[in-house]
Amino acid sequence: MTRLIALVLGLLLALPAAADDGASVVQAKGNFADVKDDLVTAIEQRGLVINSTSHVGDMLERTGRDLGKTKRIYDQAEVLKFCSATVSRAMMEADPRNLVYCPYTIAIYTLPGKPGVVYLAHRKYARGAALKPVAELLDGIVADAVK
Repeated sequence: MTRLIALVLGLLLALPAAADDGASVVQAKGNFADVKDDLVTAIEQRGLVINSTSHVGDMLERTGRDLGKTKRIYDQAEVLKFCSATVSRAMMEADPRNLVYCPYTIAIYTLPGKPGVVYLAHRKYARGAALKPVAELLDGIVADAVK
């Protein structure tokens, strides 16, 4: 009986984690171009350089036609990729396997039928000592971008 209670409690505690989608998503009011400019500024003000921008929305639209798919997923969607030498170095010194978390990415997108709302999203990182600075960096960038 004690094991059953422990199992049930364990499952109840795990439910929020199972429901967690692994992404932090914040909404901003405005248009895509202005919010993207604010995001780029928030990244660059920290001395970081955007390595690349993936035009995910355009890719999905283009390949969707080839696949016979007509549903429009995004009005606009891009993913900005960048890294921080300081934060990345500390993260990887703590555990070389943390390489999989680099580069950092922040997605910015708009959805059909939701004018004036721009979404900024990034992966949630474990709050362990090595990854906490990464999470704080990304949270801070997004917070500055939506001010």
